[in-house]
Amino acid sequence: MRKLVILAGLLAGAALTTTGTPAKAWVGCECVKLGAPAVCVPGVLECAGMGGVCLAPCDYVAPAPKKVHKHHKKKK
Repeated sequence: MRKLVILAGLLAGAALTTTGTPAKAWVGCECVKLGAPAVCVPGVLECAGMGGVCLAPCDYVAPAPKKVHKHHKKKK
């Protein structure tokens, strides 16, 4: 009986650690605000700053950095 309990615990632990989430995704929270659609934000503090409530975890993907355009000076 003890072996069965240990085996069940090991299987449950393996199932929890090997989820299908991508390796590079950050865990964020789904911020819900009345009158606005739900948005995935990086953390609870960002959601509170927007005046919303964090309801569920989500896979937060940071936006890609913007390209920097060089301004050329006119030659004299």
